[in-house]
Order: sequence, then C-alpha cells, then structure tokens
Amino acid sequence: MNQPSDRKEEKLIMDAGDIARALTRIAHEILERNKGVKDLALVGIRTGGVYLAHRLAKRVHGIEGVQIPIGELDITLYRDDLALRKNQPILRKTSVPFDMANKIVVLVDDVLFTGRTIRAAMDGLMDLGRPEEIQLAVLVDRGHRQLPIKANYIGKNLPTSRDEQVQVFLEEDGENDRVVILRAG
Repeated sequence: MNQPSDRKEEKLIMDAGDIARALTRIAHEILERNKGVKDLALVGIRTGGVYLAHRLAKRVHGIEGVQIPIGELDITLYRDDLALRKNQPILRKTSVPFDMANKIVVLVDDVLFTGRTIRAAMDGLMDLGRPEEIQLAVLVDRGHRQLPIKANYIGKNLPTSRDEQVQVFLEEDGENDRVVILRAG
C-alpha cells in the first residue's frame, strides 16, 4: 500500500558562497547608507537573524576596523499567533547590551515573508528603548506581505508560492550554509 510521503524535495537557491557574497554586499550597503558606523548597532532576531547579525558585524569590522554593538532579540511573546498555537512557546534569551537611544538599529533576520515577525520584533525593540531609526536587513525576501513592511537591505529577492517553504541552513546550527525551497515530494 502506498503511503503519502512526508519527504520534501529540496531546491538549492543559495550556497555558502552566495550567502557570503550577499552578506558582504549588505554590510557595504549598510555602511554606505549610514555614512559609516557612527551610532550604528545590529540586533538579530532569534535564531537565524542572530547568526547573520554576528556575520555582518564581522564584515563591518573588516571594512571599517570598528566593532559595532550586537543585540539578540527573542520575539516569542510579541507574536500575534500565540493563541493559535497548540504548544507553549519556548522562550529564549533577549540581550541588547547597549542603550538604543540615538542609535540606528538594523534588525537582522533570515527570511522576510508576511512581515509579522518583523512587526513583533519592532514591538520588542520599542519595549527595550527608543532607537533613532530602525532599518531591516534580510538574507531572503520571499514576498507575500500581510503587513506594510519592507526591507532596507536584501540578500536575495525570491518570489515563491505560498505553499513553498524557504529554509535557511547555517553552519552555526551544524549545517552547511545554504538556502533552499522545500516542496512536498
């Protein structure tokens, strides 16, 4: 008897080299737009955004010779779908070890989809302080916005269908760096 497979077909979109080049370009774009590193800080959204924020900070340091502050933001309690979830959320660490007043904070995430995660992240940031400006950097923008949110810095625009899933795998999680589209196989 044939059973439907839960297996998903993986289509490679970005490999490690593509990700590295995209992050280097984003770092340069951030520096160009903000005329350097003055009052600049990065805040990664758990979990992939945190890893990417640290990689961007290394690139900025390599370009400018300056270490910029990095924060880590857990948006779990700010999500608008908590009541819809069957399982209780797992809270992770939020750490923004700098005063955000007068800072240009670049939120960093791996995939921008509906915009709801970014809205939750902005709510979380505002509870921690009042930055001068919030900008958004994402590795992949896949479209399908449900909220009027737009990234300032994008590694790759990737038009997708709603039934596709975009997955970012990073070496910090024990994977080979890559971005894939998953489809039911």
